[in-house]
Amino acid sequence: LKKPPTKSKNIFSDIKYFFLNKPEINTRISFDTEEDKKMYTKLILQRTGLGVDKYKMLNIHRIGIEAPPSYIFEELLKWNGDSRWWPNHIAKVNLQDNRLEDIQISLFGRFKVPVLLSNGKPGFRLLRLFNLSARSFQRIPVPFDGDNARYLLYDCSGGYPIGVFAMYVRSSIPERGETEMAQLFMMVGFNFYGKESWSNWNLVNKTWEGIHNRVTNNVVNRFRQLCEWQFETFQKGL
Repeated sequence: LKKPPTKSKNIFSDIKYFFLNKPEINTRISFDTEEDKKMYTKLILQRTGLGVDKYKMLNIHRIGIEAPPSYIFEELLKWNGDSRWWPNHIAKVNLQDNRLEDIQISLFGRFKVPVLLSNGKPGFRLLRLFNLSARSFQRIPVPFDGDNARYLLYDCSGGYPIGVFAMYVRSSIPERGETEMAQLFMMVGFNFYGKESWSNWNLVNKTWEGIHNRVTNNVVNRFRQLCEWQFETFQKGL
């Protein structure tokens, strides 16, 4: 019987599981040429309804999961501040009004800093990493869609990152050598630094991109482990 990912208990276990751990599967998609990358990106952007010329997918991670796309997407819809596949002690998921459409990601969980409110009295606010605002959700496949595609697509703002963020799931395509029941994509289209002028700083580029890729790699590996464990448990009636 498969096992679920070990639940992180604090910031230190988040660092261990999401930053230091070497993922079982390398999920970042690499391309032989820049032209291959542009073509792949174009196909994905068209599926999510984004303008091909306006956005650039700097990072695309993909992992095969032995569970149906509908089952995987339902798990994505449960994303919240207790999801064991997400580093919630470092990047806490805060659903606004308990809605997946409006999310604030705060640094170090519920850590707050003092501020002065409009009436001059002291108050507190969360240290935000970024905000996610739903651009579009495709909860069921469109008619005549052969690969059962579903996705969550967000606009990102407020620091790190800027741009768009998407979690996309579809049936595997055997002609592409995909053998699992489904494929999950986690994609970002933003610059990593919050300031466009920093994009020429190679050291900043490599550092932020390296951190982002390691964390994302672990996130999708843990999500795969969770889905496969839950689906196997469901199939065996446990």
